[in-house]
Amino acid sequence: MENTRRTVSSATDLGGLLAKHGYIAKQEIVNVLYLAIRLQKPLLLEGPPGAGKTQVAKVLSESLQMPLIRLQCYEGIDEAKALYQWNEPLQRIAMEFLSRTAERSETGWAELKRELYATDFLIAGPVLRALQSGERAVLLVDEVDKTGPSFEALLLEILSEFQISIPQFGTISAIHRPIVVLTSNAQRKLTDALRGRCFLLWMNYPAVDQEAEIITAHSPALKSRLASQAARFTAAVRHLGMTKPPAIRESLDWIDALNLLGASELTADVVSATLPVLLKTRDDIERAAGNVALLLQRAG
Repeated sequence: MENTRRTVSSATDLGGLLAKHGYIAKQEIVNVLYLAIRLQKPLLLEGPPGAGKTQVAKVLSESLQMPLIRLQCYEGIDEAKALYQWNEPLQRIAMEFLSRTAERSETGWAELKRELYATDFLIAGPVLRALQSGERAVLLVDEVDKTGPSFEALLLEILSEFQISIPQFGTISAIHRPIVVLTSNAQRKLTDALRGRCFLLWMNYPAVDQEAEIITAHSPALKSRLASQAARFTAAVRHLGMTKPPAIRESLDWIDALNLLGASELTADVVSATLPVLLKTRDDIERAAGNVALLLQRAG
């Protein structure tokens, strides 16, 4: 906590620090980020895919000079992958070795059991690594909505007490409380128990003027007219009901492509040549290609 206090003394300082690392955020987002860091509360970021949620954790890690430890969630993920597991092959080897010397008595086997469930045999998952880190880290629990309520229950102790209880071993508390960022694409409703332990930020796609600012920060040499056109074009594409609306990262990839082609403004030829950079499904590309004139009109 001390390092954060020295480098981030206010929400304004945090916003400036994020901007220096290329992350342009609304002040209301920066305010909640600041409060979550200072009050040591987990932060739940919800919103559509590609709205920049994961990037928040990455830029916090970079700007605060903290290691990023990431838990990528998926359907069927369990305690072993997320929290910890015992190294069973090594335990078997140790048991064979120790059993040769252990006395065949109640005391001997009790001691053997203690030996087998020591930290030497514990394999830490991302969550436990974040708690055991020798310096404060950013723990990213990405796409938690892909899991289920039972997995959310595994996280509750970490989110409220910053500790893990291991039945065979005991309780492991955080050496330094990590900054915890959870993301959700809102594909399912998260439990009230998890929500209640977090500060919430709803993150949608940026407004046109904000996305133009993001584009300019990404590519400072880009002409402001093209940045503004690209931001409006991308916003218009997202309103066409695409299967996969372009994420911010895809918008920036598109800008890189426009730069490489030497484009100074959007034209039908330039757009048609670069749609596969901005869009990721055949149907979306065809839909946009059939509406290029309309999209350019909205971008102009």
